[in-house]
Amino acid sequence: MNRYPTLDENSLSQDQQVIHDAITNGPRGLVAGPLRVWLQSPGLATQAQALGQYARYESVLPPVLSELVIMVTARYWSSGFEWSHHAPIAKEVGVPAKALEAISQAKCFTFSDAKMQAVFDFAVELHLLKNVSDATYDTALKVLGLQACVDLVGICGYYTMISMTINVFDVPDGDGPVLPKLDIALADYFAR
Repeated sequence: MNRYPTLDENSLSQDQQVIHDAITNGPRGLVAGPLRVWLQSPGLATQAQALGQYARYESVLPPVLSELVIMVTARYWSSGFEWSHHAPIAKEVGVPAKALEAISQAKCFTFSDAKMQAVFDFAVELHLLKNVSDATYDTALKVLGLQACVDLVGICGYYTMISMTINVFDVPDGDGPVLPKLDIALADYFAR
């Protein structure tokens, strides 16, 4: 059963057209993947795309850190579309290729950069534990600052919603790198 809804861009409702145009005229430049699903609900699409624009392009986290968060989230949710589209971006902005390989296999990675390590540890714990330990929070707060910690939670949350949409509506992966299927228990993800 194909759940990925068809979207005829030539017969959008007025509300769909408004949000479609906002997306295509914004930094994304096109309506793809989960955004096409969201257009089935223009009210959701309007709010979600605004949050996504902030999470991806306007947060206080530099691109290398926000893309690292996106990669951890994509792996946690086994979100092929997100991995396919963001792994090349993550590599381009400076996430080490060895880190991307480890993340794709749901393995821990030790970064030489304290900010990257803090972001990685925070994102992994938040997804796996539904919270972060005091030690992880204190490190992130010290290294990144409070606003970055808030933005980090927001990015994890936004890309969780993206990944849920991708998974529920069978959004095709795309032509980028393939996220490997893992034959391990979720409890073994990122085990130390």
